[in-house]
Amino acid sequence: MMERAEPRALLPSPSQTVGPFFDFCLTPDAKHGTLFPGSPSRVRIAIRVTDGAAQAVTDAVVEIWHACDVPGGDSAFGRLGTGEDGTCEFDTVRPCDPPAGSAAHINICLFARGLLRHLFTRLYFPDDPRIAEDRMLARVPHDRRATLLAQPDPTSAARWVFEIRLQGPEETVFFDV
Repeated sequence: MMERAEPRALLPSPSQTVGPFFDFCLTPDAKHGTLFPGSPSRVRIAIRVTDGAAQAVTDAVVEIWHACDVPGGDSAFGRLGTGEDGTCEFDTVRPCDPPAGSAAHINICLFARGLLRHLFTRLYFPDDPRIAEDRMLARVPHDRRATLLAQPDPTSAARWVFEIRLQGPEETVFFDV
């Protein structure tokens, strides 16, 4: 009779960092993700990703999605890589009126080298009258809420700028989803 070996404990495989190999899954227009061309509520969202030393992250992938009211759909989605300045720009529409207890927002998922898991955050518009009643934003300490607010571009009325800082004193608030 053959002896059975003692079962060995299974060990998890090591985590892998994401690399700069996401080009195959980006929104078709690699420079600007145009989600709903010609919509009257169209906006351009410029998202810049920086590291703890305030240096541009040149090979991150930014994914956005949000609810909107446009012909033929009720949501928007886009995925772009950052350029040499750490920025990508989405042409989309302003998020539609959210349910009670929420302000209009854009959900963001960030993939980048060195991150073992992607990060989730939100982009809010400071001119939204419902921002004070947003339940998710209310859970964020008051002194950190500014990291979730896009800023209007003074040179272009329909353009908003959002900074994602991965570390440091003004680190963006990330949500454990």
